[in-house]
Amino acid sequence: MVKVKTKMDPRAMNRLRTAPEKALIQVIEGAKDSILSDIMTSEVVPKQTGELERSATIDASKSKRGKVTITYDTPYARRLYWHPEYSFRKDKNRHAQGEWLRAWAEGKKTRGVTQAFKTLLKKLAGGFIK
Repeated sequence: MVKVKTKMDPRAMNRLRTAPEKALIQVIEGAKDSILSDIMTSEVVPKQTGELERSATIDASKSKRGKVTITYDTPYARRLYWHPEYSFRKDKNRHAQGEWLRAWAEGKKTRGVTQAFKTLLKKLAGGFIK
């Protein structure tokens, strides 16, 4: 029979509990302008007057639940986003398309943000996460 006695360090446990949210907020705050800038320079947002692109905002108010949203606030944003079958004009944004955020949400554009999050999480957790 083996007996094991453990003692938890409350400060370390607190760091582990709060590190993910802090890392997410820091990544988003640090990358907020660069993410929106990257989306604009990728020329994927349908564009006629530019109002749709200008309406983009990042909301990190639900970061405690691990959720950050990019919102386009125009009356037609939802309709354009969810209809990739539309024939978008390409004279102003050559890669204009529906579902233009897919690459940042689940595609190849997530790597940079994911790596920054992992690095910050390790730092904020104080070496408890490898």
